[in-house]
Amino acid sequence: MATADESGTLKCTIIADAVTGNVLHRTGECSRRASPCSSFKIALAIMGFDSGILQSPSAPHWELNPEYNPFQRDLKFTKVYPALWQSDSVVWFAQQLTTRLGDAQFSEYVKKFEYGNQDISGDPGMHNGLTRSWLMSSLSISPKEQVQFLYRFIAHKLPVSETAYEMTRATIPQYQATGGWVVHGKSGSGWLHGSDGKEDESRPQGWFVGWAEKDGRQVVFARLEIGRKASDVPGGTKAREEILPEFHMLLDGK
Repeated sequence: MATADESGTLKCTIIADAVTGNVLHRTGECSRRASPCSSFKIALAIMGFDSGILQSPSAPHWELNPEYNPFQRDLKFTKVYPALWQSDSVVWFAQQLTTRLGDAQFSEYVKKFEYGNQDISGDPGMHNGLTRSWLMSSLSISPKEQVQFLYRFIAHKLPVSETAYEMTRATIPQYQATGGWVVHGKSGSGWLHGSDGKEDESRPQGWFVGWAEKDGRQVVFARLEIGRKASDVPGGTKAREEILPEFHMLLDGK
């Protein structure tokens, strides 16, 4: 379990050097696995660009089809391209990407990436792993494993094309952090399931993962937070908004 702070939330932060992979900062037990939720969209972007299904941050444009059965929040996104998919975390676009990849290629990428527990079976008995496995379902990953995956990405150690590296880096959202750090990252939000198998809104989960640059230096990072009370702010947004002002302090003197 990740450690509990005074507010009753579970929180882990881990930052590593993007060149050596050495851990520079770590608080909390960062070996706890959790569903990646939309933080998995970094891995999905790499798959999309490597396979040629995605061409650039602005192509292709896919139109929403009612048959996609989109989440309510995604109904407003009727025409989506990769950069918009990432910045607004459009679930149906990700699901169409994995559908186009197909079970075999999707499974192969997850294994090649050594991504968490590599379990893309989906919800028990539902046979929905291709479109649901990363959404509070079977696939899980720890903050430590997130950082290891991101290190392999930044170091060009994944078995993918140079185009996949280049286009993914150009597509992931960018943020300004404190101390002059420029952060490229993806959030992910969800809720833990209660004993009845339903989402428990009093247990919000949030990720913010990615890499950051300053004066030629690069680091990779992951933050995971699991709350103990309902919040109007999505868990991933909360994780992002908390770590950006702290970034320079976490790396001070390291």
